[in-house]
Amino acid sequence: MSHDIPIILLAAGQSSRMRGRDKLQEIVEDEALLRRQARIARAATRGAVIVALPPAPHPRYALVADMEVEALPVPDAAEGMNASLRAGFAALPAGTPAAMVLLADLPELTEDDLNTVFHAVDIKSNYTIWRGATADGKPGHPTVFAACHFDHFALMQGDTGGKEIIAQAQDQTLLIPLPENRARLDLDTPEAWAAWRATR
Repeated sequence: MSHDIPIILLAAGQSSRMRGRDKLQEIVEDEALLRRQARIARAATRGAVIVALPPAPHPRYALVADMEVEALPVPDAAEGMNASLRAGFAALPAGTPAAMVLLADLPELTEDDLNTVFHAVDIKSNYTIWRGATADGKPGHPTVFAACHFDHFALMQGDTGGKEIIAQAQDQTLLIPLPENRARLDLDTPEAWAAWRATR
């Protein structure tokens, strides 16, 4: 079952620890990681899929050019993740009740995982944040934010990734366990990629 909650896919980071390689162009299951993440996002929702990208020209644009997603240039992407969040939330359709934030660099997340988080969302409940977690309950991704938080993203600076918003709404946050470590596994260095591939 697909939902109509929009997804903001954060893909404007610089891969600064990859020593010249772009982690979002690393191949996972026969496709570039960014394309894989955009594909599972597109499959999980009928709503908009907004892909926050570095300023053009950039090779990442070609990875999603033929997909039904909105490529969103983030002029100040070098500032950090909050620039992408500001741009992504500003690009949401008016009246959007909630939106999912999905990181582009989590290679084990699946379409089923996104749907598991979506199924937990109940806008009429006392919760305003629904967050993927590891199997043993450590908070991770993806995260759905109700509209009451959208204005806060417009004010954020730096690279905190919305941690302030989540910290202030802990009693309104529902953690949704996903299998294994999929909600937190990101690979930021060539060594991490090599080690991960060796286990698969």
